[in-house]
Amino acid sequence: MTRKSLWRGVLIAVLSVALAAPAWADKPRLVMSGGAIQKEGEEIVAGIVVAAVALVIVVALLVQHYKPQKITGCVNSGANGMRVTDEKDKRDYALSGSAAGVKLGDRMTLEGKRKHAGKALVFEAHKVARDFGACQP
Repeated sequence: MTRKSLWRGVLIAVLSVALAAPAWADKPRLVMSGGAIQKEGEEIVAGIVVAAVALVIVVALLVQHYKPQKITGCVNSGANGMRVTDEKDKRDYALSGSAAGVKLGDRMTLEGKRKHAGKALVFEAHKVARDFGACQP
């Protein structure tokens, strides 16, 4: 299940719970209790909670979607083009996408997106964030 499908399911569940309201024809909608309208206060609180949860979900989705992925490592020549080994997870990625500014033998930080092409790991580079110079052996 992809992340997008998971978030869609969460959104459907939240909206279903938020929009579900029982219909009571025999009971009054508002109950007066000591001069205060009790039922309306409960509905307002529930509305505020649902709106806050929806806002948090939307912000989390936007932050996750627009946050660029970065990879730092040495760019090397591979059998099918350039490759970079990520210093954090020690995985070897084939480079695709914009190769402008990417230099063989240099340690670089690249911004882009990680992808899986079958069993091979691919990093689609969008731009060079930083060039640290030649790799140290």
